Amino acid sequence: MSFAPFVHLRVRSAYSLAEGAIKLDKLASLTKSMMMPAVAVTDRDNLFGALEFGQYAAGAGVQPIIGCDLAIRREEEGGIAGVVKAPQADWLALLAQNEQGYLNLLHLVSAAHLRFKTGTLSAIPLGELEGHTDGLIALTGGAAGALGRLLADRQEVAAGHLLDRLKDLFPDRLYIELQRHGEAVERRVEPMLIDLAYSHGLPLVATNDAHFTAADMFEAHDVLMCIAQGTLHDDPNRRRLTPEHWLKPADAMRTLFADLPEACDNTLVVARRCAYM
Repeated sequence: MSFAPFVHLRVRSAYSLAEGAIKLDKLASLTKSMMMPAVAVTDRDNLFGALEFGQYAAGAGVQPIIGCDLAIRREEEGGIAGVVKAPQADWLALLAQNEQGYLNLLHLVSAAHLRFKTGTLSAIPLGELEGHTDGLIALTGGAAGALGRLLADRQEVAAGHLLDRLKDLFPDRLYIELQRHGEAVERRVEPMLIDLAYSHGLPLVATNDAHFTAADMFEAHDVLMCIAQGTLHDDPNRRRLTPEHWLKPADAMRTLFADLPEACDNTLVVARRCAYM
């Protein structure tokens, strides 16, 4: 039996509350219909759907990859003396390869909520990952990750230091993530991400941060995001996605990354490295 030449490694289910709009039973059936041998769910800062996802995926004959888009608290960047700044976070996708990886993922998500929650932000410092990364594959997060943010801010030295830390935390299990949703920041940082990957001998991986199942769901999902943020639709400062944040078929992803086929090939490599339900 032949399989599609691409696997989605970033999917937001309906358990990414008020952000994702993909039901897990629908995800399993769609993935099967697209001939994808595996799929990952990476809800933000939670594993609420892990059991349900595993059951639906296995029932459809699709390999489930349990993951999480983990908020990583930014380290202090100075500031005015006596002024306490609200913490900010970047995103790092972690995928469980095996039972040890899943247990480490449980530990990290729990620590974010129970030990490091500030207001509505549950984010763990990068240093807290030390000793809890065995069995986990890390995707750097594209433009939304710390690496992409630093490159976008032209902080190349800091980006290099961060990459060294991530390599130490995830030896032979770190992938430089590329995303093409049509956003200007993605186009700006992509050449720098590729240069870093090649200079450090790290693999590239292509992902699409899927929030909904079809392109024509974009407008409805945009309204959902307005409700989640408590903002008006025409608010220029609210968080927005693009019509490209949907569960694209493999041929669409291969066309999108036709100039970097290795990035799509590596989605299958990652899937083969993960074997836990």
